[in-house]
Amino acid sequence: MNSMVLKSFLGLRKSSPETSHFAVHQKHAAISFPQKLKVIAGKTSPKLQGRNLRVAIVGGGPAGGSAAETLAKGGIETFLIERKMDNCKPCGGAIPLCMVGEFDLPLDIIDRRVTKMKMISPSNVAVDIGRTLKPHEYIGMVRREVLDAYLRDRAKENGATIINGLFLKMDMPKDKNSPYVLHYSGYDGKTGGVGEKRTLEVDAVIGADGANSRVAKAIDAGDYEYAIAFQERIKIPDDKMVYYENLAEMYVGDDVSPDFYGWVFPKCDHVAVGTGTVTHKADIKKFQLATRKRAEDKINRGKIIRVEAHPIPEHPRPRRLSGRVALVGDAAGYVTKCSGEGIYFAAKSGRMCAEAIVEGSENGKRMVNEGDLRKYLEKWDKTYWPTYKVLDVLQKVFYRSNPAREAFVEMCADEYVQKMTFDSYLYKTVVPGNPLEDLKLAINTIGSLVRANAIRREMDKLNV
Repeated sequence: MNSMVLKSFLGLRKSSPETSHFAVHQKHAAISFPQKLKVIAGKTSPKLQGRNLRVAIVGGGPAGGSAAETLAKGGIETFLIERKMDNCKPCGGAIPLCMVGEFDLPLDIIDRRVTKMKMISPSNVAVDIGRTLKPHEYIGMVRREVLDAYLRDRAKENGATIINGLFLKMDMPKDKNSPYVLHYSGYDGKTGGVGEKRTLEVDAVIGADGANSRVAKAIDAGDYEYAIAFQERIKIPDDKMVYYENLAEMYVGDDVSPDFYGWVFPKCDHVAVGTGTVTHKADIKKFQLATRKRAEDKINRGKIIRVEAHPIPEHPRPRRLSGRVALVGDAAGYVTKCSGEGIYFAAKSGRMCAEAIVEGSENGKRMVNEGDLRKYLEKWDKTYWPTYKVLDVLQKVFYRSNPAREAFVEMCADEYVQKMTFDSYLYKTVVPGNPLEDLKLAINTIGSLVRANAIRREMDKLNV
């Protein structure tokens, strides 16, 4: 059982074959989206007369930018609405290697190539992770304001209209082919600080506007549990920065978070230090202080240059689709438990949703319906749903107490665990396991958990 759970944790389901036209090593300039996408238009979908399908994306993060680019390439009249063009979301900024190729990201937007990680237990036992990485492999570290801007700019180059605006509300269509009317405040540098009230009529809407999604509220998508992420960007002396040149740290323990972890991730000229919690949101600043304390000897003499906080979804929303409106990224709730990974899944969901719209509309020539958008959800759930469920279980098992976290860090020292973990994370594919190693891993995991429970019992006796 433990072996089965760990294998599910360490690997993702294989990507569906439909996404093969975005091959990892294919160059952006060589992609001819409309010709390569298989078109299957619904028999009842009416052809549009004198215009192409119009789609609005609300939110300009990785999900929104990826969706906008895909739609624009696919012949859709595309509008992307984003209020904060320089938004710096409090995000660790780690991206898997496969995202660099799959989304054709230039290397100059990647601040650091992390090849080493330290997992640090509640008792400050540090385990070095990354021994199994090949010379060309790394985890990319990006700043969200840089990545997001790049994806939006590329969407614009491919024909998307980027609107600096704040989405306010949405009028629902009167029938299945009538438009959605989006109300927003436009900021174009000419209207002052209050913005100018405007409207936009579109045939479909993609909500990529984060955990506090107004699009989700407009379609009554329901609430979900969320974590608060708190992060400080700290400029440390150059001699200290050398230590973090290609190294990231993760801290676990009740002091830094009762249900998540703290991190120190390197950026271009500073480190991002943060933590998160679902269960004790009011104590987030206390946990942040503890994270800084745990890393004190490596970040002392540092200057805080930015403080950021943001809600992070803990599970998908009850509803992610209604009519011709679909949610992607954080708005849909696509952040993994245990690891807190969200950038790749945001970009991937945005692209998958846009692909479904391009396919269903016959490259913008036909109206789409809920059935067309539902294909995106079906493909997403088939590919990624098991991963979210398993990581939820593992978070409950290994983050429930300090002894359990000690067992988790001990397990991370195993080279086989490291290879399975990194291979699966870097490439988002299932990594074939070795039966003998799987058996040894199961035994070691059980042993770690038994020791953890024994330690907890002894600690409970001391507290009586």
